[in-house]
Amino acid sequence: MGYIYLYTGTGAGKTTNALGLALRSVGHKRKVVIIQFLKWWKNTGEYKIRKMLSPYYEIYQFGRKGWHGLSNLGEEDKKLAYKALKFAEKIVREKKPHLLVLDEINLALYCKLLEVKDVLEFLDKIPKKTDVVLTGRFAPKELLDRADFVNKIVDVKHPEEMVTTKGIQY
Repeated sequence: MGYIYLYTGTGAGKTTNALGLALRSVGHKRKVVIIQFLKWWKNTGEYKIRKMLSPYYEIYQFGRKGWHGLSNLGEEDKKLAYKALKFAEKIVREKKPHLLVLDEINLALYCKLLEVKDVLEFLDKIPKKTDVVLTGRFAPKELLDRADFVNKIVDVKHPEEMVTTKGIQY
């Protein structure tokens, strides 16, 4: 298997770090697939750019529309998270990307939408030429132990006016 990169912590920039790796891969004409757990909003740069970076870049979202808060997640969210994981298995099998980003998978695990054992079993099936990036707050110890690279993102300084109900504005 390739390398496993893990970006966790409560600071901003976990997805941005993963997107940096994705951009580097695309620059080398390597296939990148991003699967976003818990995300639905299509008005983000990483989603809007998909056609410009095609055929090397693909992005898929598996989140219920609207922000519901972590305490209001239910069966529909769990079904979407497992659908995303099954989709990732299919992508790895059929498209064999060089880089697979599982954005917010750590948060999906924290919210009990997925089981850690299922994610670890999936990681066991990753081909040697595929690197995997796992992002999201509250990464479980099992994934911290499994990853080759672990980065904990913390905010040192963060302007309040940049924070909105939809997240950070860029």
